[in-house]
Formats: sequence, C-alpha cells, structure tokens
Amino acid sequence: MSVDDVTGSGVRNPHRWWILIVLCLSSLVLVVDSMALTVAVPAMTADLGATAQDTQWILDSYVLVFAGLLLTSGSLGDRFGRRKIMIIGLLLFGAASFAASFCTNPGEVIAARVAMGVGGALIMPSTLSILITVFDEDERNKAMAAWSSVAMLGLVGSPVLGGVLIDHFSWHSIFFINVPVVALAVLAGLLLMPESKGPWQKPDPLGAVLSAVGMTALVWWIIEIPQHGAFAGRSLVTLVVAVASIVGFVVWENVTAAPMVPLALFKARNFSGGSLSLTLVQIGNGGLLLVLTQYLQFVLGYSPVKAGLAFLPLAVAALLGNGVGAKLAATLGNRLLILAGMLVMASSFALLTTVSADTGFTVPAVALGLLGLGAGLAMPAAVGALMGTIPPEQAGVGSALNDTIQQAGTALGIAILGSLLSSGFAGGMPAGTPEQAKHSIAGALAIAGGDAGLVRTAREAFTGAMTTTFTVSAIGVLAAALLATLVMRDRKVARAEEPAEQAVAAG
Repeated sequence: MSVDDVTGSGVRNPHRWWILIVLCLSSLVLVVDSMALTVAVPAMTADLGATAQDTQWILDSYVLVFAGLLLTSGSLGDRFGRRKIMIIGLLLFGAASFAASFCTNPGEVIAARVAMGVGGALIMPSTLSILITVFDEDERNKAMAAWSSVAMLGLVGSPVLGGVLIDHFSWHSIFFINVPVVALAVLAGLLLMPESKGPWQKPDPLGAVLSAVGMTALVWWIIEIPQHGAFAGRSLVTLVVAVASIVGFVVWENVTAAPMVPLALFKARNFSGGSLSLTLVQIGNGGLLLVLTQYLQFVLGYSPVKAGLAFLPLAVAALLGNGVGAKLAATLGNRLLILAGMLVMASSFALLTTVSADTGFTVPAVALGLLGLGAGLAMPAAVGALMGTIPPEQAGVGSALNDTIQQAGTALGIAILGSLLSSGFAGGMPAGTPEQAKHSIAGALAIAGGDAGLVRTAREAFTGAMTTTFTVSAIGVLAAALLATLVMRDRKVARAEEPAEQAVAAG
C-alpha cells in the first residue's frame, strides 16, 4: 500500500487506532530500555567488574549510534517502506536485547547496545512518519497526544519497573523485558499496519555518510564536555570533525540533484519554529531526571523504586494536559497551546529553583505536576504543527530530521546542566573538603560515614547547584515559548502562506 492509499483518498484507515497502539508499543520499548538501564547501572557494573570508562561506553554507545543514523534511517523508510524499516528495527532491537540478557563482560554489553542503537534509529522516525500518514489533520493532535502520553508513562514508570526487576531477578532482566514487547509490536504491525512510502528517489550515499559522521561527532563532543572541556585537546578535534561534516552535509544537500534530506522543510515556519523551539525545551528538560533523581535519593534518602514513583505527578499531569490539549487544539490553535504549555513548564522550573536541603518533596511534587501539565499541552501541539508541514512522501526523513535536532538538544541539555550541577556542587563545598567529596554528592555521602556535618554541607551544596541548573532550564523554556510564538503559525493562518510548503514539495 502506498502513502496515497493511506491519506490521498480522503477515507480514514479503519484500523488507524489499532495502528496507533502498535506505534506506541514501538516507541515505548525505546523509552523503557533507556530509563530502566540507568537504574540497573550500579548492579550491572558490580557484576561485570566494569570500569568507569566501560560504564560510560555502555550508556553512550547506544546514543551515538542512534543519533548518527536517524537521518539515514528516515530516508530509508521513505524509499523502501516505513513499516518494513520499523519492523526490521524492532527485530534487530529485540534480538540485541535478547543477546544482552546473556552478556558476561562489558565488551559484550557494549556490542549489544550498539546493535540496539541501530535498531532504535530504524524504529523512531518510522513511528512518527506512519502516524502522520495514517491520521489526517483533524485527528492528528489526538493521536499525537496519545503517543506522547504512552512515552511519558514509560519515562516515569521504567525506573520503577527497573528497580522491581533488579530486586527480584538481576540486571539481565532489564534487557529481556524488551523481547515480549518487541514480539507483540512486530506481530501487530504485520497484521494491522499498512505500508507507506514516498516515490522512489536516487540514493544519496555521501549525504548519509556526512550526516552520520557529523551527528555522531557532535553528540560525542557534547557528551565529553563535562569531563574534557569544550575546546581542549581531543574535544576540539571532535568539534572540528562535527562542524566540518555538518557544514559539508548542508552544502551537499543544497547542490545535489537527489538530496537525502529536503532542507527546504526549514522554509516552512511551523517546521523551523517547531523544531528549534523543541530543541530549546529539550535543552531545558535534558538534565531534569538526572538532577531530580539525585535529589530524591541523596538528599531525601529515597530508594530507586521510591524515587521512580515520585515522578508519578509528572505522568498523571501530562496525561491530563494531553487530553485537554487534544480537545482545545481545534478551537485555540496549536500556537496558543504551545505558548500556554511552555509558560507553565517555565513556572515549574522557577518553582524548582526554590528547593533547599530542608524543602522535602511537596514543592518538587507540585513542580513536577506543573511540568507534566505544561508538557502535555505544548509538546504534542508543537510536534503536530511541525509534522503537519511535511509532505507525506517525505514523512520519514522529515520525522528523522525533527528527532535528530531534538536528540542533539537533549544531549546538549544533559551536558550543560550536568556540568553546571557538578561545578556548582564543587564550588559550594568548603575549602579543605576531601577531593572525592567535591566531585559529586554520591562521593561526599560515601566517605561521610557518621559525619553529619559533611552530609549536611553536601546536601546544601547540591541543592544550591540545583538552583542554577533549573534557572537555566527556565530560561531555555521561556526562549522556546518566545520563538514558537513569533515564528509559528496556525494552519488557518498558514494556508495564506502556502508558498513555503510548495517550495518543500518542489524540492
């Protein structure tokens, strides 16, 4: 079935809501794996005898491969069929997860994570591109809200699931749990999902290589910033490779007769405004789980499972925001929803800047609720608006371009906020503190023993550093709200500005 069979006839696919369940399952497995793994790291590294460098590669190898291949996989979906590429990705992800559940040394786990990264890169763009080809503009916001809600539930629930699995089984079960979910998604995809693809296009191997090298180097540079600095030694070399490859990619895509990525998409205000504003949001959100998880466990003394459950206000409020946003989108328009949602998100970060070592959980719980509500209103509307500008024949690579930009934003947010947290903590510790205690709150608590004074000082230093990181997050989200309001247009207004989208279609 071609993409015209799905959308061009004007008849809605009778299985579209079942198809949405398949897409949600496919995305869910990526979210659950990523978040549950963070809970499993201590048990895994102890069992495998992994060094700190091994652990870093276990976590980062997936991200590097995933980010580097997104654009190429989106292009493959448009050319060979999005369902086909998604199912291949699911099978590879499931097989690699199964293999990882039997790994006995760090090298094997890293190899499995690389394969999972390839599978994830094939899955992610296909899910969103299939969604926008199956659902018309009237239903797209509802479908996007449901898709976002499932991802949010996975984001919040997976640390809890990870903690339960580790308590009752072993860290291997974190990977094995992916297998039945993948099997269900593949079976449902084969039975329910139509194939969709764009017209055949000449391959662009140079574009694929340049995009893969550029994005991999960029994300690697961002990951290395906290440890090696931004412009020193090998970091500078990595940055030069990233910039040269990305600039070369942009130049090549503008001169080649058959570009892998239609950069003319950025001429559409909703695509450029939506992508860039979501990137700023991701920079602000990037370190949220990293920072708050440490606050819950090291300042409030929560167990990993209890810390995971503490994020329930975020999930519940996001579900509420998604439901309200889907109903209001038709009357208020996406731009107003995005502005309102991002302002609510900024207020949540502003509230988090008031947290101290004595605050407890009430203020963070309220802030998480506000964050979930704002994200539920803004994020599906922003993604729906920008994806609505993409011609159906370019849905895969357009989705991948959006995913890639946001992936870079998330990595940059984690690097920036993680670095601010680390430097702020070190600066808040008094002179004469043991060196290990200055690196992190975990290190300080590990050597504190019965020293209540050191414990108190470490917790105050950490919450002081939190204030700085969440101030930066609030600024990032406010900038995103301003950018979206100034650049984006609602469809009823944008129809008077069709030349941009016609330029996209003309390539």
